Amino acid sequence: MFNFSYESALPAQKKAVLANSGRINLRPNFEVLSPYIFLAPSLFFLLMFSYFPFLKTIVMSLAITNNQGHIKKLVGLQNYVDLFTSKSFLDSLVVTLKFAPMIFIPTILFAMFLAILADKKIKGLSPIFEVMFSLPMAVASASAAIIWKMVFVPSVGALNYILGTNINWLTDRKWALFSVALVTVWLQVGINFIFLVTGLRGVPQELSEGAMIDGAGTIATFLFIKLPMISPTLFFVAFFNTIVSFQAFGQIRLLTQGGPGTSTTVLVYSTYLEAFMNKRYGSAGAMSIVLFLIMLCITLLQFCFEKKGVHYS
Repeated sequence: MFNFSYESALPAQKKAVLANSGRINLRPNFEVLSPYIFLAPSLFFLLMFSYFPFLKTIVMSLAITNNQGHIKKLVGLQNYVDLFTSKSFLDSLVVTLKFAPMIFIPTILFAMFLAILADKKIKGLSPIFEVMFSLPMAVASASAAIIWKMVFVPSVGALNYILGTNINWLTDRKWALFSVALVTVWLQVGINFIFLVTGLRGVPQELSEGAMIDGAGTIATFLFIKLPMISPTLFFVAFFNTIVSFQAFGQIRLLTQGGPGTSTTVLVYSTYLEAFMNKRYGSAGAMSIVLFLIMLCITLLQFCFEKKGVHYS
């Protein structure tokens, strides 16, 4: 006689579940823990080298420290009050707010122009354009500053020779900030070019061809088809350049050292002087927090305009 058993019809996995249903499994589930195990090294370094220094900077901005950076006394918001009543800090803040647009706007415009040139695939020339336009990305700011310092030499520098002028680019208050901004733009164009040309090449060719068939010209096709399609890339590039424009340091340190006078002393360089030259770590910490808050506000404004100006396909 055929003897049918309900348990014999169950899959092996369900049998195991039924067999162990009355037991308590004290062994850790590797599938649940594995993501945390893999993330642990990254989280450790993130906490040690990002979040902990940031929290320590906040504490130091509320205190007076000795020359070694050890906290002597908590003074609350006094460091911030002293900053906003200090002429040197206000001057560096003004220089920073002038310097940031001098980098932000030309970098995006110039990188977009180069990306448009490289987007047109010309046999034999497109790879050359791509290498040439992205090459500045591979140059460190220190090396670029040394190269450009020779270009800016008043007597034998290439820039004065090409323009037929005799300008002291790095020692004239009218030109020093412009000169540092020019070097920074040159440094940042490469990475911006890569992002933008990638975005342009991601636009479906059918859209451009359809617009051309309907009678749209090259400029109209770019403005009304390609530009809206790459708006997420443009948003990212704008966000990236905002951070870079407020954090420029190496080229200023090597080209002008904040001079002449304080004409190129941006907030980052002023923080460096306050901490490592004047040994006032509390005041330097307050400067860092102010710079962070400025960048945070600008970033929040960018995200407010994201919904209106960015179109995700």
